[in-house]
Amino acid sequence: MRLSSATHTADSLKMDANIVVMGTESVGKSALTVRLLTRRFIGEYGDIESIYSHSFMVDERRTTLNIWDSPCSEDLSVETSLFEKKVQWADGFVLVYSICDRASFNSVSRLIQTIKSTKDYLNADKAPIVVVGNKRDLHHRRTVLSEEAHLLALNTGCHFCEVSAAENYHSVLMMFHGLVGRIKGAKLTTKRPLGFKGMVKSMSAVFARRRTDSF
Repeated sequence: MRLSSATHTADSLKMDANIVVMGTESVGKSALTVRLLTRRFIGEYGDIESIYSHSFMVDERRTTLNIWDSPCSEDLSVETSLFEKKVQWADGFVLVYSICDRASFNSVSRLIQTIKSTKDYLNADKAPIVVVGNKRDLHHRRTVLSEEAHLLALNTGCHFCEVSAAENYHSVLMMFHGLVGRIKGAKLTTKRPLGFKGMVKSMSAVFARRRTDSF
């Protein structure tokens, strides 16, 4: 009985969170993710699908993040089935744009609506969304005002922050930790039908090349 109680206590101190990171090419999606996982900044990545798994402590709770680094297609119709799986799988979303690229910001605006309409279509529960303006260090090339992004987040029920994956690890860490906190508050008691392993299998069925990295 004591062993069962101890096991229950240990399980209650664990949390899994599935996060989908999306945005157009060259906004720094992978740089943000790898910055979180390794503290290092790497500037060049291929625009490919990747899933990372990473465990750390948040408020004395062991948290495992499964992060799907996902390119954003302007034509979502070509990947509707996979996109729906992402929406079902995700406990939270990180939608990234570059403050130097207005088109990437406009894409995030459309993506918010697509995620919300897909969730409504699937009768799925809401998941926290954070809008992230990356490349804050390039403020001299800014084309998207922070006030615009803040207003977008306010009007769509999302959260907003600006970061620099190139210069500041701490702000990236706080962004992800903040999202984990909101996921914790909205976490469902029932398990999702498609787990981490199931999603990896779905990716391999759709893409000829799949890369799963674990840190």
